[in-house]
Amino acid sequence: MRLTGPLESAALLTALPVPARAGASTRGVLPWAPLVGVVLGVVAAGVAEAGSHAVSPLTGAVLAVSALALLTRGLHLDGLADTADGLGPLRGRERALEVMRQSDVGPFGVATLVLTLLLQVACLAALLPQDGGWLVLWVAVVTARLAMTRTGLAGVAVAEGSSLGRTVAGTVSVAWLAGAALLTLVVSGLAATAVRGPGQAAVLVGAIATGLLAAEVLHRRARRRLGGTSGDVMGAMGEVATAATLLVAAALW
Repeated sequence: MRLTGPLESAALLTALPVPARAGASTRGVLPWAPLVGVVLGVVAAGVAEAGSHAVSPLTGAVLAVSALALLTRGLHLDGLADTADGLGPLRGRERALEVMRQSDVGPFGVATLVLTLLLQVACLAALLPQDGGWLVLWVAVVTARLAMTRTGLAGVAVAEGSSLGRTVAGTVSVAWLAGAALLTLVVSGLAATAVRGPGQAAVLVGAIATGLLAAEVLHRRARRRLGGTSGDVMGAMGEVATAATLLVAAALW
């Protein structure tokens, strides 16, 4: 595994200051994406708690989602909108890929983006007044990056014209992904048990599983329509995983 991977991942997936040389390669982006999620999740959870206590849970939720958008330069949100435009309307593969490469966003992409953000904010606003609500946000952010890491497994098809997809293809081993997933589940479960008890640990594990499943459904849909994954699809998977994790947790926490 590349020693410079964490910096490469931070350089592409965040707006955090890293050495300029870290952005010269993207081979180490996906294996270390969950670690980047840990850092982003801590910042977002802190912003959410501060806003919730200072003003209201809704304010905290909006500020946290805004902070994530700023810290990621809106990269994943852009991917969500582009992927929605490509997968939404009925069109052939070549036309769908062409639409996704265009700089503008169509109505389907705008609607998907707005509704996904509203869902994230609404679920987070419901969670923040409860003990450990901040923990769910942290877990959702890490889960999103874990879902993105899955696209780096060997044998994953890459959409035509996706330079990022080709660069990161095969950079993640099954053992590495399984280890990252297991560590995420264990740490999340232990944290939830400490904050709310073993029953809530099961809820959090279920929310993680749902988030990963939602991202996998999107990935399979993209593979059928687009012929494989791309940078836009990776970002969309992250946003979908975040929303699904928050939704399940908000319903059961």
